[in-house]
Amino acid sequence: MARDAPNLTGLDCFEGNTPHCSDTDALSQGDKEYDDILELNQFDGLPYSSRFYKLLRERKELPVWKAKSDFMDTLAKEQFVIVSGCAKTGRSSQIPQWCAEFCLSVHFQHGMVVCTQIHAQQAVDLALRVSDEMDVNIGHEVGYSIPLETCCTSETVLRYCTDDMLLREMMSDPLLESYGVVVLDQAHQRTVATDVLQGLLKDIALQRPELRVVLLTAVEPGPKQLVHFSGSAVPLIHLESPGAGEVAHSSTADGYFCAAIRLVLEIHRSEEEGDVVVFLVTAQEIDLAHDILRHEGHRSHGDLGELLPIAVHPDRPGNLPTLGWGETGRTRRVFLTSSPNEDFFWAVNSISFVIEAGLEKKYVYNPRIRTNSVIIQPISRGQAKTRKQLAGPTGKCFCLYPEDRQLPVETRPRIVESDMTSTALLLKRMELTGLRRCHFIDRPDPEALMQALEELDYLAALDNDGNLSEMGIIMSELPLEPQMAKTLLASCEFDCVSEVVIIAAMLTAPTCITVPRVDLKPEASQCHMKFQHPEGDHFTLINIFKAFKQCQQDPREFTEISFFELPVSVPAFGSRTNALNIKRALLAGFFMQVARDVDGSGNYFILTHKHVAQLHPLSGYGAKSSQLGLPEWVVFHKHSFSEDNCLRTVTHVTPEFLHMVPQYFFSNLPSSESKDILQSILNSGSSKHQQEKPLASQQEPLEDPTNDRCVVQ
Repeated sequence: MARDAPNLTGLDCFEGNTPHCSDTDALSQGDKEYDDILELNQFDGLPYSSRFYKLLRERKELPVWKAKSDFMDTLAKEQFVIVSGCAKTGRSSQIPQWCAEFCLSVHFQHGMVVCTQIHAQQAVDLALRVSDEMDVNIGHEVGYSIPLETCCTSETVLRYCTDDMLLREMMSDPLLESYGVVVLDQAHQRTVATDVLQGLLKDIALQRPELRVVLLTAVEPGPKQLVHFSGSAVPLIHLESPGAGEVAHSSTADGYFCAAIRLVLEIHRSEEEGDVVVFLVTAQEIDLAHDILRHEGHRSHGDLGELLPIAVHPDRPGNLPTLGWGETGRTRRVFLTSSPNEDFFWAVNSISFVIEAGLEKKYVYNPRIRTNSVIIQPISRGQAKTRKQLAGPTGKCFCLYPEDRQLPVETRPRIVESDMTSTALLLKRMELTGLRRCHFIDRPDPEALMQALEELDYLAALDNDGNLSEMGIIMSELPLEPQMAKTLLASCEFDCVSEVVIIAAMLTAPTCITVPRVDLKPEASQCHMKFQHPEGDHFTLINIFKAFKQCQQDPREFTEISFFELPVSVPAFGSRTNALNIKRALLAGFFMQVARDVDGSGNYFILTHKHVAQLHPLSGYGAKSSQLGLPEWVVFHKHSFSEDNCLRTVTHVTPEFLHMVPQYFFSNLPSSESKDILQSILNSGSSKHQQEKPLASQQEPLEDPTNDRCVVQ
């Protein structure tokens, strides 16, 4: 039975919040049988399990634990706190729990705790781990919310989520009144969403003095972050680092990739037990290294043990396996990853070796050509330090660059090199809620910001005064890029909502079409051919989705839009009228992404900035095995400039469809032969329309005025 001790609860005793018993007493009780001593969990009122005490002993060994008293005192006195410590210190798992204790101490009168992550998988992994440590059920007291998945209730006291999800939540709760503590983890990564959150929280904190804001960073924050919130230095708590072991620098003539592969094989042949993390640069390098190491692992002698390569991509990390030495024989895992994935390995304690190239790939938006350029640049000093610490004080880190290489002091903020269209739409929506200004740590590129506002104007998201229009308000509600949001709204007018929702879902999720290793490419090509649609790649995505649904045991639709009350049309996919309507809807949102084949050989001239690109090989039109001819005019979803200069996800359109393009956008297009051709077609079409209009008005029946339809500007 539970002990009758109303003034002494489980966490008060076992985490040293009161003088009723010491940590030593708590641990000694944790080693006993619990038939007659049952401490109650403050968060659910149930007795703690024996696993709680086991995990508690592990938690007390974390470097962050030494700073608990200091952190709790600072949190009680100050509105802002910054905690600096690498992935292995336990900052991401322990600090949010202590914030939940702080909110509990005031009976949650100011709200719950939310902790942001930059990757969805990390939010899920941390929520699972923390719910285990707190001895509560995932989805109840501790939960998470990521794009397309929510696992929490109104009673959740600690929620992990992605930074962009918290931004979207502010549309309905602009002052974040649901929360007493907001924890921004990985603030050193300087993502757009985290920077915008910091900018808005400065204004929110002035209106809510009871709110607490905690920043967690892997490296010491720069001067701008330290003084951002209050104008003076925010309290900064340094966590003791586990330290780095042996570090070796080298530079080889044949490049870092080959050197990394050789090092992995050498470690497997000659070094003691322990897993390996290899930081490469591109996704292609990760996949190639995975294939090579898997092949070499099969060739290795049995007495060396198994070599198990694991690809951990930034955009699709998946769950890290929990296999280790002694559990499946002699298995050495080799994690192949890239920036900014240093924090993915916070729970992997078996890492003994780190191999890092010292480089990272970044996408930098160029507003003049309306696309991202890819650059390869050195990682920051903070990233280099964090990678070295992953191996621990007894491990080894191999840096594949000279020791005297000059690394940047800080990570460059993403907000100064990103497309600002989605962010501008969000900030315009925030203005409606009363948050008139976002106090940026580093201001966005002025040219990119002006272009973003111009594109929102073209999409009819702004009114004549530069404020959000009715269309813009609805677009801001949709968790889609503005062009796709406008396309979805246009689909209401063109009676193709069901199909456009599928296209939007498929383009928002990670790509479902992958390129396998060389020996499987012919088979994969044949498989891709089965789904190709003659109208274009957007239609191919619908084919793939429908095939997926037919193979699923659970027939429920996963693209629900009922809360937007869009008039879902009767599915008519495959009919000529439906195909035309889908293309009209696509052009309503993506008219700025139209290109023309200028010579009949696949050289596509992009109208907005007079650049020539080719179709991506995975496009149904670009595939060598395709029977489809090259269309003259196409609408495309993305243009990858520096990687391969290709148009991705393209669909054939005719210029007659472009009559819906705003005239002021068309007049701003640079002069070109393609623009002249388009102008001629549009002029003749306009004249023909004027001639036929009286006849059409006599012959066509009037629409039922009671039939409500959404009309797109």
